[in-house]
Amino acid sequence: MKYLHLIWAALFRRKTRTLLTLVSIVTAFLLFGLLDAVRTSFDQAGQSANGASRLQTGSKLSFIQLLPMALTQKIAQVDGVKAVTYANWFGGAYQDPHNAVFSFAVAPNYLDLYPEIKVSAEHRKAFAETRIGALVGEGLARKHGWKVGDKVPLMSTIFPDRNGSKNWQFEIVGLIHVVNMKTDGWYDQMFLLNWKYFDDTTPYNQGQVGWYVSSVADVNQADRVLKAIDQISANSDHETRTMTEQAATASWMKQFADIGLITTAIMGAVFFTLLLLSGNTMMQAVRERTGEIAVLKTLGFSETSVLAMVLAESVLLLLIGGVIGMALSSIIGPAIAAGSGGMLNLSAAGARSWTLGLALMLLFGLIVGALPALNAMRLNITDALAGRA
Repeated sequence: MKYLHLIWAALFRRKTRTLLTLVSIVTAFLLFGLLDAVRTSFDQAGQSANGASRLQTGSKLSFIQLLPMALTQKIAQVDGVKAVTYANWFGGAYQDPHNAVFSFAVAPNYLDLYPEIKVSAEHRKAFAETRIGALVGEGLARKHGWKVGDKVPLMSTIFPDRNGSKNWQFEIVGLIHVVNMKTDGWYDQMFLLNWKYFDDTTPYNQGQVGWYVSSVADVNQADRVLKAIDQISANSDHETRTMTEQAATASWMKQFADIGLITTAIMGAVFFTLLLLSGNTMMQAVRERTGEIAVLKTLGFSETSVLAMVLAESVLLLLIGGVIGMALSSIIGPAIAAGSGGMLNLSAAGARSWTLGLALMLLFGLIVGALPALNAMRLNITDALAGRA
């Protein structure tokens, strides 16, 4: 564009104001990139299980609905299933109800299906032989100053014991070591207790299972295997839904809240504020240049050229800030995912996100530049030079 130098000079005429506006735009599109990654992650979870080495089976009705223990053998007999284990959510908290601990009551073979976490043979033996024994992640132990042999009180926010108390006592008999902290770091914060002790102590379980985990013999057959597992309980009072562990986590979250609605509402508020801020910046910028615009018209610039230049300035402002924000989200998103140890799956912005982001930048640029551009186009040269505009 032959007038790019004029547009650039006008855009940075007030450098401080422009930079502050750019910071706001960068922040808005950084949030857009991250939130769109969250929404995409939840939408794509469970579209295909092929490639997954483990499948998780829970109640089709709700993740808090328990399943019968009888399913253990039936799932194990499904063609393509190597091994089956099970667990229950304990809902533990340490010292304060708000100090939640990732605590699960697990079957004796639970660790066999998770090669990414290591427990020494000595600690596994102690866990199997100690009724109130618990295995805790090394990170969780460091956080609370726990060590092997300590007696730890844990409050269950869900399950009371047979005396009606929600205060449970455990003995730490071993530590969980995570092989790869980048991808599996959340295991470092786990607290595992014996399922048999949990089942015998609370009257609200009675031999039932929260969810099953199955290892798959051939990851390319995972979709077929999960359908076969769900077929076992079809049309029963305990219908199941089997999916990958990532998809199961997403499903749990969706039962708490509509992720898509939340992200859309947040971005709507952010972009509304951005429109007001950017629009105000452009109005002030054009108002300050009334005399300069009149001179341009005097030199022969047409009304259409003036309109296009102001709109181009507005669009350029949104594009610079938006592209920087989207690029930062592509860096920060994967970094957050890596730091979460696999709990969050935030990928870099893909082609769809970039296309939508660029479209929004162009649209917002045209919207915030429309009114000042029209005012500049209609500017009367005589009134402007006389200071009456």
